[in-house]
Amino acid sequence: MRTDCPSPRLDGAEAVADAILYEGYLLYPYRRSSTKNRVRWQFGVLVPPAWAAAQGLVDSGVAGSAESPWQRTACLVEAPDTASVRIRLRFLHLQRKVAERRTADGGYRPVDRIEVAGRTELSFDEAVPREFDIEATVGDLRHGRRLDVRVPGGEDVEPLVDGRGEPVGRVVRRRWPLSASVTASAVPCETPFRLLRLEIRVENTDRTTAPDSPRDEALRCCLLAAHTLATVSRGRFLSLLDPPEWAAPAARECRNVHTFPVLAGEPGSADVLLSSPIILYDHPQIAPESPGDLHDATEIDEILSLRTLTLSDAEKREARATDPRAAAILDRVDAMPPEVLERLHGAIRALEPVCPVGDAATDPERPWCTPDGDAEGAPDTGTVLVGGTVLARGSRVRLRPRRRGTDAHDMFLAGRTGRVEQVLLDVDGTRFLAVTVDDDPGAELHQWYGRLRHFRPDEVEPLAGEVTAP
Repeated sequence: MRTDCPSPRLDGAEAVADAILYEGYLLYPYRRSSTKNRVRWQFGVLVPPAWAAAQGLVDSGVAGSAESPWQRTACLVEAPDTASVRIRLRFLHLQRKVAERRTADGGYRPVDRIEVAGRTELSFDEAVPREFDIEATVGDLRHGRRLDVRVPGGEDVEPLVDGRGEPVGRVVRRRWPLSASVTASAVPCETPFRLLRLEIRVENTDRTTAPDSPRDEALRCCLLAAHTLATVSRGRFLSLLDPPEWAAPAARECRNVHTFPVLAGEPGSADVLLSSPIILYDHPQIAPESPGDLHDATEIDEILSLRTLTLSDAEKREARATDPRAAAILDRVDAMPPEVLERLHGAIRALEPVCPVGDAATDPERPWCTPDGDAEGAPDTGTVLVGGTVLARGSRVRLRPRRRGTDAHDMFLAGRTGRVEQVLLDVDGTRFLAVTVDDDPGAELHQWYGRLRHFRPDEVEPLAGEVTAP
């Protein structure tokens, strides 16, 4: 059901959503022969339910494979019944590109690669982006709304001719039908102020895939990189990472499965929500210096661009023959002006003094934080007082990481125990505990390399009476 209420713009959020859509689509060096490009589609893969059951994929809604027949988003929204909610499902639809050579009898046979008139085409899997919207008022969502998604199959044929115009082959791109459903509902929360829990369930409803199919075949009817964007007019979403105190119990009741909702759009706004299969902070953004997607948002643009420039001519030919998106990356990097590449080297977002108190060069309280200061004059960093207990190297702690302003992956360490390896102090006067986590098989290597996990004192709970020898 659609309404006449205007919906917030998605422009800012869709830039990040597009990065999620194509994350890992094709990785440097963008060649089919590269090992990292032989196993693909790692995020947000919604598989046919019968195939999932046959593979033994856990469907408990708590744990299991990243591949699942469904995903569920639960978030909090403040809005009147007349407010409009729009939910947009976005995913990739697999498209199999097959190079075919013309035979003597006028037919065609599949080949691994074909070269004609200076052009090379490799058989490879591509993908087509798909979007579907469901829109309703908050009042309507109290009764639930369902959208059945049907995507037809199709086939596109591109003939290949030699220099004389004679047909020598073709490139066939095939897509298989897929089906899915989006179910949305709004449930009142038990809070002192009006608050609703919006639940969005996306499910693969394909019934054509045989349970014993290999993954390569099952992918033809999967939703790849599936995620949702939601907007609300005359209302706002609440952060699940940092909810207001009165809404914290309701936030803890939100059960998200195979997806992770965060506030999106411009910082300070709260009318757009992105539910992603990749863990993000609230208001994620693409760096303004980035000239385009490299399909690896965890990597540094400058490094990827420079390495792409070093590819040999043979490697570039293979990359171009692999996928049009790879060819577009090569074209963009090859044509990148020096000033654009220079901007990728680094950017200063804000200028602040190194030492927050007084003049760094003359501050009598912090002479050790100046470039030519004596480190031996720094305050003692060997201990810190937490909850009435002095913690030092060898102390045992239970980890209670904050839900905001820290590494998003630290949430998986909540409740785990560990050993304090160092007590550190930065130039701002903030203390940190460098910790190794118990039961981490790589703990000894982390100690040797000095790659430790860092927590503020308020993120740990002393384990009384438990101290291990340094």
